[in-house]
Amino acid sequence: MTGPPDSAFAVDESGAQPLVETRGLVKTYELGGETIHAVNDVSLSIERGEYVAIMGASGSGKSTFMNMIGCLDIPSAGQVLIDGIPIESMTSDDMAGLRNSKIGFVFQQFNLLARTSSIDNVAVPLIYAGIDAAERRERAIAKLEEMGLGERLLNTPAKLSGGQQQRVAIARALVTEPLMLLADEPTGALDTQTSMEIMAIFEQLNASGITVIVVTHENEIADHAKRRIEFRDGKVIEDRIVTSRTIAVPMGGAASEVVT
Repeated sequence: MTGPPDSAFAVDESGAQPLVETRGLVKTYELGGETIHAVNDVSLSIERGEYVAIMGASGSGKSTFMNMIGCLDIPSAGQVLIDGIPIESMTSDDMAGLRNSKIGFVFQQFNLLARTSSIDNVAVPLIYAGIDAAERRERAIAKLEEMGLGERLLNTPAKLSGGQQQRVAIARALVTEPLMLLADEPTGALDTQTSMEIMAIFEQLNASGITVIVVTHENEIADHAKRRIEFRDGKVIEDRIVTSRTIAVPMGGAASEVVT
């Protein structure tokens, strides 16, 4: 088996299966003759529309787990299924297609092309999706305007603040209309107020139906999620629904705590 046909990347409207499912997931590395279990027998599922914080200290396994559910790496043992599609038997091209169609990525350091305009940065995933130039431009502009960057369309990253760069990165993550947003320490390079503005965007995206998964070591960021999964030594030590969480209010408003 070389991977699913293109039709397998279509959205399953029935919602009959979890969006993310891991079964006995293991990832090992060889270091100095010793086998390191970065992720060790993790089985869990994340449903459509959830807002999840994945937590843990450096070396806990959370980043390795993120790389596997983000189709950036394959497990040593066990399974990862994204929208019901197993990734372990896929080719690299199949995995790239799955990433492009179902997952939007946001990173701590933004990962924008330095000499490229906001429009062209946002349009990059559409190039890989085979979208023509006119539609790429139209869709990129629409996403940037949704992020409040309608006056920054031609700016390069050097002419944007950190918060504006992260909003460009979020627009890029969303331009392919993915099922989930996977954010790795998305506020790590931002000040407190700007961080709250980014978290408010995540709140709005989740309210619109997008599954949001935030990988973080900060309790203040994890407090915005509706579910908290914590890793230690490659294993899940906590997986719980959050009953009291922080709701971020955009553009200068104060964050508030909501009991659910």
